Amino acid sequence: MESLPIIHTDRKAPSQPLPPWLKVRLTQGKNYVDLKNLMRSQTLHTVCEEALCPNIYECWESRTATFLILGDICTRNCGFCAVTTGRPTGLDWEEPLRVAQSVEDMGLKHVVITSVTRDDVPDGGSAIFAETIRAIRRRVPTCTIEVLTPDFLGNWDALITVADAHPEIFNHNTETVPRLYRHVRPKAKYERSMEFLRRVKLHDPSIVTKSGIMVGLGETREEIHQVFEDLRANLVDVLTVGQYLRPDAKHLPVERYYPPEEFAEIKEEALALGFSHVESGPLVRSSYHAASQVPEVR
Repeated sequence: MESLPIIHTDRKAPSQPLPPWLKVRLTQGKNYVDLKNLMRSQTLHTVCEEALCPNIYECWESRTATFLILGDICTRNCGFCAVTTGRPTGLDWEEPLRVAQSVEDMGLKHVVITSVTRDDVPDGGSAIFAETIRAIRRRVPTCTIEVLTPDFLGNWDALITVADAHPEIFNHNTETVPRLYRHVRPKAKYERSMEFLRRVKLHDPSIVTKSGIMVGLGETREEIHQVFEDLRANLVDVLTVGQYLRPDAKHLPVERYYPPEEFAEIKEEALALGFSHVESGPLVRSSYHAASQVPEVR
């Protein structure tokens, strides 16, 4: 196993010392290399790579990955996200089969499927989400499935298309507090995301609903608490809270680094509101430890 120097995802941003709890060690072991080769051979993308996730080495070495479907070009330009923005090409209807084959080849017991946002197609790519779920079910019927979807511009029929494929966990991230939406998520609407999550649960109460936010963009603790209350009011079961890290100098700056002790406080605060499971920590991302959440929330 090769051990390389400590790195972090702010490497392209202006010089700004990171606190020690945000430094991760790059370790490219056999499982990491095997997984990378598998993704390349199947012409697949992962959000682990596209979004510069700091946990990629830990997760891939554990043979855990989050598949990124619908291509690798996003139609939105959020202030925090490292995924490429532009005009995507057409949809790839063979992609669900390749994802399912990779899930089988990896021997996964739990898989997370997410996507770029595809506002250029009427259903936002929901049909491919649903077919990916069905393809995995056919190949690996014992594998549990989590989806992390965009808001489909409020197309509720698209939401139902995905929900009717019956993923165990349906995730849609809130990302930040309402006051910061215009800068952080300029094409998204806080109220629409809340309604999205509520509609999933009302349509199929057996689906575990999940959402996540980043901290460090200038929000207050009072605003964070209000988001938690809103999520619970809209029937969300699982919550993730992590530190925002600036991908490069073109993205929003980090206003504050939260220490681990504060993340622990935030976790207790959220659990007191009734969430079934909370992941809260500096390096937590939407799919971090996702597989461990399935038995606990049930």
